[in-house]
This record gives sequence, C-alpha cells and structure tokens, in this order.
Amino acid sequence: MYNILMITERLFALQDIKYKDFQCKLMPTVDSDRVIGVRTPALRAMAKELYVTPEAEEFLITLPHTYYEEDNLHAFLLERIKDFDECITALDAFLPYIDNWATCDSLRPACLKKNAQRLLPHIERWLDSPHVYTVRFGIEALMLYFLDEHYDEVYSRRISRIRSDEYYVNMMIAWYFATALAKRWEDIISFIKEK
Repeated sequence: MYNILMITERLFALQDIKYKDFQCKLMPTVDSDRVIGVRTPALRAMAKELYVTPEAEEFLITLPHTYYEEDNLHAFLLERIKDFDECITALDAFLPYIDNWATCDSLRPACLKKNAQRLLPHIERWLDSPHVYTVRFGIEALMLYFLDEHYDEVYSRRISRIRSDEYYVNMMIAWYFATALAKRWEDIISFIKEK
C-alpha cells in the first residue's frame, strides 16, 4: 500500500540523473529542483499500479504537486479514467496547475476521443482560460479529435482567432495548423489563403 509520501519516495527510487539532466534541457520553464528524472514508462507503470487505490484518490486531490514527475503521474492517472464526466471534472481541477509543455502534451485521456462531441463545450472553456497550458491543452484537443471525421472549418477559425504572447500557446497553434495541413490539405490551405 502507498501513501502520498511513499509515492514521492518511490519516484526518487526510480531516479535517473542523466535522464533528469536531459529532461531539464527540454523544459527551460521548469526549475531543475522540481525534476526527479523518472522515465515515462516507469511513471505509466506506476499509474497502472496505483489506479483505483485510495492513495491515488488522495494524490489526485492533493494539488499542487511538488515535482514534475508527480504532475506526470497525475496526468497518467487521469488517462485511466473511463467516465467522461469524472474525467472532465478531474481535468478542470488539474489543468491550471500544469506548468510545462511536456506534462500538457502527454495528457491524453482515451475517454475524450470516445466522447468528442460532448467535449466541444469544454474545449471552448479551455481556449478562453487565463492559464497557458489549459489553452494549449484545448488547442491540442481540437488537433487530436477534430481533424478527422469530426472536422469542421469552424474549429480552424477558432484557433486562428487566438492571440497570445505565450510561446507555448503559439507553438501549439503552429502544431495544430501543421497537422491540419497534413491531414486536410485542401481545406486548410484554402482557409490559410483566405486569411
């Protein structure tokens, strides 16, 4: 059995200093003292082991976390939630605490894809958030779930109206349009030409 302190201790037991140094170079916005250096497969395995335990429930409501890997573990626990409404509630609680692109971009709950149309009003809220990585997550959701069979030009128009001085928001806008061009060339190139 785990408790919150044991979760952190377990993360430190999985520490790889060379990996920490590598990760820190990729995430200049994260203080290196917040990075333990745990590889993603180990974090995913830990999430699988912890999920549906009382310790996981406690961990998910204990925000903010101290370490980057705790945030990623949190993200991987959220990915395991199957109930759409429960997942949205958990996302809304967690998204404002995300402080880096890596945690944001690794958070991909499967239940969102299965409930794409129900997801749209939540994406709209996230796009209007004052939190950088909540906005980034909203853009990524449109990129992941609304460029194939659910595509509508209105989503590209919505993304094109986002104005931000935040590098990580603007990079996600660029990523959205690069992916959109790869998946829907004719639709997106004509949209870009119009603009």
